[in-house]
Amino acid sequence: MTGPPAILGLAPDSVADRELIGGKAWSIQRMMALGIPVPPAFVLTTRAGRRDGTAGTTLPADVWREVPAAVAALEASTGRTFGGAPRPLLLSVRSGAATSMPGMMDTVLNLGITDEVERALAEWTGSADFAADTHRRFRAQFEKVTGSSPPTDPWEQLRRAMVAVLDSWNSPRAVDYRETRGLSHDGGTAVTVQAMVFGNLDDRSGTGVLFSRNPLTGGAEPYGEWLPRGQGEDVVSGRSDALALADLDTALPQVHAGLLAAAATLEADGGDTQDIEFTVESGTLWLLQARAAQRSPEAVIRHAVLFGREGLITRSEALDRVSPDQLRTLLTRRLDPAEVAAAASLATGKPACPGIAAGRVVTDPDDALERADRGEAVILARPTTDPDDVAAMSVAAAVITELGGSTSHAAVVCRELSVPCVVGCGPGTVMPLAGRIVTVDAATGTVYPGELTVVPATPADDPDIELLTRWARAEFEDGAPGSLPELLRRRTREKSR
Repeated sequence: MTGPPAILGLAPDSVADRELIGGKAWSIQRMMALGIPVPPAFVLTTRAGRRDGTAGTTLPADVWREVPAAVAALEASTGRTFGGAPRPLLLSVRSGAATSMPGMMDTVLNLGITDEVERALAEWTGSADFAADTHRRFRAQFEKVTGSSPPTDPWEQLRRAMVAVLDSWNSPRAVDYRETRGLSHDGGTAVTVQAMVFGNLDDRSGTGVLFSRNPLTGGAEPYGEWLPRGQGEDVVSGRSDALALADLDTALPQVHAGLLAAAATLEADGGDTQDIEFTVESGTLWLLQARAAQRSPEAVIRHAVLFGREGLITRSEALDRVSPDQLRTLLTRRLDPAEVAAAASLATGKPACPGIAAGRVVTDPDDALERADRGEAVILARPTTDPDDVAAMSVAAAVITELGGSTSHAAVVCRELSVPCVVGCGPGTVMPLAGRIVTVDAATGTVYPGELTVVPATPADDPDIELLTRWARAEFEDGAPGSLPELLRRRTREKSR
């Protein structure tokens, strides 16, 4: 294979293209260049992944020959040894397509652990419980992703995990995801291999997700969740109820301050609201990924105005970020206050993607798909969602879950889909609603019985809409009569000429 090597080490001076190394590795490269603390990593490029025609079997021999040197570089950087004592190096193996596909593809954490490595990890950290927990996590995730028990050879673990991550590009859920969004199937995924840092190590460790600005309401304040003694999959899966970001400030104020400083740096560099995954290991902050945040339609509009006012983007760029559909979602729907006052809520949880929807509660994803195909409005209720639920989530009028927080899988995917979502209603609260007609107000996190009346909002006095309208009219010489949605459509037509 001519051109770039199959394996690229990531460094502050790396300049590899996103199409070659995928969004995750590109994010790591970017954060390193900005001086943000990131665990060392290397990447199997998308070009190498597309070349692999033996999915599920092996990696091409010449590609695999480059892996030991890349792992050796991680060992040198961390002072740890892959598969050995006294300071074991464990790895995360993650997918990374050029275009973000949240929750669609596979990840294996804590790779490289064996019975011998578990003993070394316990001796090094002084915690047999931590070592056993890490080994348990690895076994469960490896078996889920690869369909087989982990081998005792760490190198074979790594090879199989890399193949499985490549294979996940063609999983039914990933294919469906791309088809519903008009994405190409030809891009392939990169595989990012990174040194593990451990949020489950001790009481000064944990994991979390931070949005540099509120992705629900569009407020300027940071928003996030923090899970002590957890790893990233615990938060994203929704199986654990995370704490508010303020709890991190209380427990580890210096870490909290460092996290907000990194978020400000990334936001200024990217010119957009950031979605940041982070881990704290014994009081030390590490960032794992940063990308433009998926937000509610209201948040997209509010943040476009904020960034335009602050000079982080031009007024024209702010207008480019707002669509007529997003405006319609923001400006036209609210529940009748009189009916809300008379109704007794069935469940309450955390707002994850604002909006209002009514329909029949369905707890089985296949049933939800069939009912939606027949034109029925369905409210998908699940204990928590995972990637296999995305097809049903995409056709649901709303999604409600018993577990999880505002950065769980259900929350992130629903914001991308602009599907109203309420999460964390509590164990045993939403699944018993199966078959009932309900109304979901995802702005307040409330589920009401029956179908409540929706009345239009009053947009005339909204200052952000007024300001965007003035910015849009200033681009046209004729004074540009018409509403903001009409002006946005006109801009699109004239730009396409």
